[in-house]
Amino acid sequence: MSKIRLILSAATMALATMAAGCSAPASEEVMSSSDEVVDGTLAVGRGAPYLYMGWGNPPSASTVMSASGIKWFTMAFILSSGGCNPAWDGSRPLTGSVDATTITQIRNAGGDIVPSIGGWSGNKLGPNCSTPAALAGAYQKVINAYKLKAIDIDIENTDEFENYTVQDRILNALKIVKQNNPGISTILTFGTSKTGPTAPGNRLIEQAKALGANIDIFTIMPFDFGGTNMYTDTVNASEGLKNKLKSTFGWSDATAYAHMGISGMNGLSDQRETTSLQTWTQIRDWAKGKGLVRLAFWAVNRDRGCPGGGVVSHCSGIDQANWAFTKVTAGF
Repeated sequence: MSKIRLILSAATMALATMAAGCSAPASEEVMSSSDEVVDGTLAVGRGAPYLYMGWGNPPSASTVMSASGIKWFTMAFILSSGGCNPAWDGSRPLTGSVDATTITQIRNAGGDIVPSIGGWSGNKLGPNCSTPAALAGAYQKVINAYKLKAIDIDIENTDEFENYTVQDRILNALKIVKQNNPGISTILTFGTSKTGPTAPGNRLIEQAKALGANIDIFTIMPFDFGGTNMYTDTVNASEGLKNKLKSTFGWSDATAYAHMGISGMNGLSDQRETTSLQTWTQIRDWAKGKGLVRLAFWAVNRDRGCPGGGVVSHCSGIDQANWAFTKVTAGF
């Protein structure tokens, strides 16, 4: 689903993508309804908007936390720094970087993070790691660097999402990660149509079942998909995902919702679809009411008002207060 992303400044690596989000606790009632939700692995963060330290005039995480009440962030993006080696934007090291410093600040303020691995652009780990074991090893480096509770694989574009060899490599790698890290949550984030997953998304879900990948959360990105009414289209896309999870895994409605997330785009999308603060609040309330376990948006960097500003990296293109979308997301 995801489209071209916002253009990175010349000072940063060319990369940009949608987002995706973080894992989250299902209610005890939902978690007790199925053996598929086990060991508290969904008890991570519920609302986790994207924060990108290599782009879009990144704000102070502690300032945003204080102003909005948000506790979790999805940190973008882990890529390949050459071969099967993970790095932020493919260039900033896992330790000693602005990203690592920001993670420490978030944790010191009582929060936590989920890294987003992949995205729309850049040199990704999936195609560069030659085997599932090697790819799992790259993921493990990220997990070890930050003692993570969850990882998000943002699987997009022709090199990963539409490349079925790489799809299977990612799924098998995540299976290994789950085996080696009891209690960790694994998240897949991918594009969608207005009625639910596209052909690559349907296959991804089917293969997750066939390979026994034990994925905790399937998150769709309902934007850049020809949306006209972003609330209605997001709900319809989410219901399509729910129905696919039910038919594939044999889950009930409640259990399917408890394995689902939404990752939107605040303000103007790349295709100039408009998600207003009121619409985002409606989406949040729908997702919360249905028992979804994750809510994210692209991105905190853009969570500042600039009516008429267009699709840019540092603001939403609409009239809004600073951190307004983050504050709504914190109520998830």
